[in-house]
Amino acid sequence: MGTDAKKGRVQVSEERNAVTVPALGGEASLNRYLSEIRKFPVLTAEQEYMLAKRFQEHQDPEAAAQLVTSHLRLVAKIAMGYRGYGLPVSELISEGNIGLMQGVKKFEPDRGFRLATYAMWWIKASMQEFILRSWSLVKMGTTAAQKKLFFNLRRMKKNLEAFEDSDLHPDDVRKIATDLGVPEQEVVNMNRRMMMGGDASLNVSMREDGEGSWQDWLTDDRPLQDETVAEAEEASYRHQLLVEAMDSLNERERHILTDRRLIDEPKTLEELSQVYNVSRERVRQIEVRAFEKLQKAIQRIAVERKLLPA
Repeated sequence: MGTDAKKGRVQVSEERNAVTVPALGGEASLNRYLSEIRKFPVLTAEQEYMLAKRFQEHQDPEAAAQLVTSHLRLVAKIAMGYRGYGLPVSELISEGNIGLMQGVKKFEPDRGFRLATYAMWWIKASMQEFILRSWSLVKMGTTAAQKKLFFNLRRMKKNLEAFEDSDLHPDDVRKIATDLGVPEQEVVNMNRRMMMGGDASLNVSMREDGEGSWQDWLTDDRPLQDETVAEAEEASYRHQLLVEAMDSLNERERHILTDRRLIDEPKTLEELSQVYNVSRERVRQIEVRAFEKLQKAIQRIAVERKLLPA
């Protein structure tokens, strides 16, 4: 796999297949690129399955090309979601296209879900790795917890309405640290690093002549058809994984976890302590242990079914 930066083309080549997507020569040509990829048709489930089988069984490069080009809009839409990290959208798209191609290569159509559902993991992973490589302040050390904090901090600040370009309020720091399971000081440090990185203005012109800006591409809030399908199927598979993973818990763990986290009106520790004739602290311990077991079971099942990279 490789990216030809000079020609602005992304290509994946192996012995019997090569897929080339439309030219993307940088931010100046992004407008034209987005117009070009809208011309590729969205595949029906049957068309997608037949093409995927052709590629899987015969390594047909034309089948791979149709699968890739029909999902280029999905890559562009995901890239727009990462534009706040101060990196050129064109580069994010290029990295996402590489992830898409990797997803096409490893896609197994007989598993019953759509390509967009599976490829979305590869697209996001490729973009996130590129972002982490590009942020010199984050290169100093990125544990799994730090990566989780890096890619969730903006969203959580928005939910808390913490928009100011200064240090977070201690209560907000405590809330974010608790929800993500990281030390409070790491939240403070990461927030300062990200403020130094800055956001890209939506009013910046995309062309040298001053015409066209990023906000021109954000007026239509309707989701893409393939994105809607992908999100629906992803929700369905997550529910299926949850149901199967619950079998790893014993009856008491399953009951406590359900009543504490999986119903609209969770029960209190006091209520459950009376049901099982144990202390509230013991109920809390069982809940935490059950949740950890459930997470491990979900991850194991997802890896076994190749829904997640091993």
